[in-house]
Amino acid sequence: MAARGHVQDPNDRRLRPIYDYLDNGNNKMAIQQADKLLKKHKDLHCAKVLKAIGLQRTGKQDEAFSLAQEVATLEPTDDNSLQALTILYREMHHPELVTKLYEAAVKKVPLSEEYHSHLFMAYARVGEYKKMQQAGMALYKIVPKNPYYFWSVMSLVMQAISAQDEKLAQTMFLPLAERMVEKMVKEEKIEAEAEVQLYFMILERLGKCVEALDVVRGPLGEKLTSELRSRENKCMMMYQRLQLWPECNALSYKLLLKNPDDWQFYLSYFDSLFHLMDKSWSQPEEGEHCVEGPVQTTVAEAVKFVVDRMEEQDKKESRPLRGPYLACLELIHRLRERGCPDEKELGDPLELMVQFFGKFGDKPCCITDLKIYLHLLPPEQRSQFKNRLGELVPLGEAGEDGFGFPGDTKTLQRHLCVCQLTRALGLQHALDTEGKLRLITELKAHYHHGLQFGKSCLKTELQFSDMYCLMAAHVYIDLWTETGDENMLWQCLGVLEEGLSFSPSNAQFKLLLLLLFCRLGAFQPVVDLYSSLDAKHVQHDTIGYLLTRYAGSLGQFAAASQSCNFSLRFFHSNQKDTSEYIIQAYKYGAFEKIPEFIAFRTRLNQSLHFAQVRTERMLLDLYTEADVTLSLEESVKAMGVCPEEDDIPWDNMRDNRDLTVLVSWDPKDRELTEDHRRLSLEEESVWLKVRSLTLRLLASLALLGHAPSPRNSDKTNENGISAKSSTLQTLLSQLDQTLETAAQITEKQTQYPFLGPPSSRLASALSSGSCHCQTSALQLSLTLRELETTGLDDSSELQTQICNAFKSSVAQLQEMLSRCKGDVLEMKDGRLTTRPALLETLVFFVETVCVVLWVASYSASVLRPLKSSLQKKKKKKKDSSTAMPVVLCGFQEWTGSLQGVVTQALDHVKGQEASLTALKLAALTLEEGYSQTQEECGFTRAAMDKVQSSYLGSLQELGDLLRKRADSLKSLKI
Repeated sequence: MAARGHVQDPNDRRLRPIYDYLDNGNNKMAIQQADKLLKKHKDLHCAKVLKAIGLQRTGKQDEAFSLAQEVATLEPTDDNSLQALTILYREMHHPELVTKLYEAAVKKVPLSEEYHSHLFMAYARVGEYKKMQQAGMALYKIVPKNPYYFWSVMSLVMQAISAQDEKLAQTMFLPLAERMVEKMVKEEKIEAEAEVQLYFMILERLGKCVEALDVVRGPLGEKLTSELRSRENKCMMMYQRLQLWPECNALSYKLLLKNPDDWQFYLSYFDSLFHLMDKSWSQPEEGEHCVEGPVQTTVAEAVKFVVDRMEEQDKKESRPLRGPYLACLELIHRLRERGCPDEKELGDPLELMVQFFGKFGDKPCCITDLKIYLHLLPPEQRSQFKNRLGELVPLGEAGEDGFGFPGDTKTLQRHLCVCQLTRALGLQHALDTEGKLRLITELKAHYHHGLQFGKSCLKTELQFSDMYCLMAAHVYIDLWTETGDENMLWQCLGVLEEGLSFSPSNAQFKLLLLLLFCRLGAFQPVVDLYSSLDAKHVQHDTIGYLLTRYAGSLGQFAAASQSCNFSLRFFHSNQKDTSEYIIQAYKYGAFEKIPEFIAFRTRLNQSLHFAQVRTERMLLDLYTEADVTLSLEESVKAMGVCPEEDDIPWDNMRDNRDLTVLVSWDPKDRELTEDHRRLSLEEESVWLKVRSLTLRLLASLALLGHAPSPRNSDKTNENGISAKSSTLQTLLSQLDQTLETAAQITEKQTQYPFLGPPSSRLASALSSGSCHCQTSALQLSLTLRELETTGLDDSSELQTQICNAFKSSVAQLQEMLSRCKGDVLEMKDGRLTTRPALLETLVFFVETVCVVLWVASYSASVLRPLKSSLQKKKKKKKDSSTAMPVVLCGFQEWTGSLQGVVTQALDHVKGQEASLTALKLAALTLEEGYSQTQEECGFTRAAMDKVQSSYLGSLQELGDLLRKRADSLKSLKI
């Protein structure tokens, strides 16, 4: 607010201190200053609004809102008040109120360009496209400037994009937008590139590709200058859509002669060539081949073209370009796919790749370039290829350990590239255990040697040899997954911790450490690792799953809550931020970007990760807070959960996870496949459905109503309790169906690549028995509902059924607890082994205890009035000999048994804490056989300490929560 323009207003000087206080975050002083000013100048509306901003920022929303509405009803027209109200309404997430402000201002000052443009932008914030179109035209009539006219045109395009009826978009909105632009074209009023871009966009969306092509190739196309080769790219796009393959081929050929390194044009050149061959296209006998020049239609011509480009690069004295050499490999790949013998004309893929390595092996991109084409090498040539590359890497003389090292960073990069290609060819995976251990020793030696080249590196820079360290970690993971020897995992953690100490900004080290700690069930070190990654904006959606997948499942509830907030903060600000991007795009005429921003916002709103985090956060709050600080009913109301409404867009769910964020050099047969992606999405969606239904069921339970209902069924319907019961019944049947689907998915036992997506919590939830136990408990609440309407007198069968359900829930909890028994961390024969699955099962047990206790609380609220009415009857009849109803005795036994189970669980947790505390990791002898130096042992021990500390933290939090639940159980009496 400090950067407001200079306003010629006598009140500006008086308001300045309030603005300064607000800018500096001193909201209380801003309120005091505003009050002082209002005592002297009661009609100074802006001071009132600035006071409201101060109140809003100190958490007094209602007071701030009523103060703002006092000013808004006066329909102010001074710039200060309007801008201050705009700021306030945006902070209150009420952008729709800004439109009303400026509508009133425009009526009072109809010729104000500023107010009209503010009104347009206010409509843009709330996506009122029709009103934007009208506001744009009104503005153009007052001030006939081109941008305002095209704001109106773009608003028509947005109506077309957002229209539910595609026919309406194609027959009304887009043709009208086209006519509006054509009018400007005929009058020769087109001035800016943005206006041509918008015309092209309209024609493209109407499917008028020929007309769009004419625009780009005509005089208007000359305005397309902001991007390199903008005209050519648009022409190429239209040629491809119109399937004009001769033009596509000729244009690609022409552009590649100018710039032989432009990869997209190689692809369009090859695509068009094979289309022309498939259609047996022949050149016309007379005239030009096509408007773009000569067309190439045979493989021989393509081979000659590519070879000529390579020879041209070979002759250059300066560094050659990669494009032609990769184009040669791409052409071989395509010709092989078609079974075409001409590929031999291009040469042997092995020789070509060796040649490519010779030219570009010292560049980090060499591995990603060549990895795509390794399939061109037959298996018998792989070792030969590796040896040939090795000959091109000059290493120093071998030392005592038998390894030679590079003398400079370029040679280091070449050697590293050979190692990466060796792994990508599967040669590392083929080694036996001894071979892999020797390979680790070699990689670590190269890593330590390479550190000398980065002594002058800043902390934010990566060490030249970091990738050796990462590869050593990958080989350790191979050994761990193949042999099950957990020692390999500890050594892997040690290597990565060491790497991070020299290269504290290496994101790959952090990501892999994060993954390994989570797999070990240690969530404590993970939160700091993730926050040190400093994930920005959309990364909270693309990589946030690495953190939130394990957040709630490992017992670190406070850290889990914090990690959910990391992601949720981004999603909640997305709506507001995207509106600002759209407004800027209108202001600067970047019309092409507006549909992209809208699509981006939609993509985030429909994100699987967003739905998961939101659901998990609410469940987490219920498990840790409901009936501890607030009642379940109050907690549910505070969250605004409505059991009848499902706000998750199941049909349009978007999986925005980046599943390849961790660097991998694994061969193709070990990489993540499309099947893996599909199965992972299916698994995560079903797990989300289970959690979402659980949340809605708990909300239904909370809202069942504690007042005893009359037996008259009409009245029951009147006060809505019957409706609530039916919602509970519907949700329970949906949960049963979902759990059946879940069981079918877990039967497949899909194994994902280690560096691929983490498996969901579905399998562990089903195997722990928590889903079954929670469903049975929630079903019991329905039976109790039935008892409430039937009464104690006519319900002996129902009471027996309820008592059996009481006993069954205790038995299920006992069985779950028995699955948690065992040590999460133990030392055997000088080796440390972990059992993180026990921790996850214990978390499911605690969650289930919470659900059962809420049902017990509901049971008490149903049985209490039934018992008191029974006692009143006894008093009237003066009959004390009548036996206590079965259900009341059963409830008392049930609560006693539940207390017993919770006490056992607390004893188990205490025992685990004691054994963990007693575990002296310092006494652990780390085997020297794995060539670990004393320094490396130190890093491994540090990693072990982190895991031990995290387990202790998890057990303490679980113990605290169980103690709180045990206390609330004691107060459950009827």
